[in-house]
Amino acid sequence: MININMELTAILQALGDPIRLRIVGELADGEPRPCGSFGHLGVGAPTISHHFKVLREAGLVETEVQGSRRLNTLRREALDADFPGLLDSVLEAAWPMKV
Repeated sequence: MININMELTAILQALGDPIRLRIVGELADGEPRPCGSFGHLGVGAPTISHHFKVLREAGLVETEVQGSRRLNTLRREALDADFPGLLDSVLEAAWPMKV
């Protein structure tokens, strides 16, 4: 695992975008997913790639390359260790019935 120093302001800024918040909400189940599986969000592939770049730079998501696929995983353990309860609070505020 890559050791990324997470900063609260970068995390909150990344989560402030509705598309990125939905991506994080969908990754919260712990299952790795390729970027291409987020086409239902209604934005093009370049825009999805940009959102994943922002999430990676904030330290929220880790991307593993497997051949031509890039599998994305939420860095839940690291986030919960550095900011306990933050992700659950944000997701609960966005989707009160899902968390």
